[in-house]
Amino acid sequence: MQGFALVLALAALPAAGNFLGGIAAEVFKVSERVLSLALHLAAGIVLAVVGLELMPEALTATPPWVPILAFVLGGVFFIGIERSIGFVRTRLGTGKETAGPLAIFSGVSLDLFSDGVMIGTATVLNPSLGLLLALGQVPADLPEGFAAGASLRRAGIRRRTRVLMALSFTLPIMLGATIGYFALQNAPEIITLSVLALTGGALTSVVVEEIIEEAHEGDTSPLDPVFLTAGFALFALITVYLGS
Repeated sequence: MQGFALVLALAALPAAGNFLGGIAAEVFKVSERVLSLALHLAAGIVLAVVGLELMPEALTATPPWVPILAFVLGGVFFIGIERSIGFVRTRLGTGKETAGPLAIFSGVSLDLFSDGVMIGTATVLNPSLGLLLALGQVPADLPEGFAAGASLRRAGIRRRTRVLMALSFTLPIMLGATIGYFALQNAPEIITLSVLALTGGALTSVVVEEIIEEAHEGDTSPLDPVFLTAGFALFALITVYLGS
């Protein structure tokens, strides 16, 4: 297997991990404390993705102020996502309690999109590197999928809708992989790195404004900070030992 088919196959690995995490949230009863722990773990992982993968790579650009500006614009992009969710919620007549879970869903989608971009571009350079990236994302995406599914479940969203939303996580990573393979490989480096930085800014905003806030909506655990740092450490281990 080679070329674009290989990219799609590799992107399917973390997508499957995320989906399995979502299914686990359907199978097991999730207390508010367990959900809080899962959300803190997912937040730590996302922060590690930004701090250890996206921004270090983005800051190799010349001049570096361009991706730094793109990082700030990622926060603006997050505001657009948040307002879009509010608009949809108003049109559908759903309650305010669904806004947080839907924003988390958007944040996980952004994270998967960035995974796809990295897998797509890395596979073009070196298929082995693409494989390592894809395998490294699987254990990181499992708790993200679990946290997203559990949040949607707590918000009272129907089970069929939750499963469909879990399946839909395949779309952003496949889209990102496609863009990474076909578009960004021939684009100027500054564009590619700025896209990574913009994604990092949006993800940082999602963690601070939505994931952590959602984690503290109900009963919390004294181990929440430990799970936050453990999530960061988990992705750091993956980065170091799998060479991503």
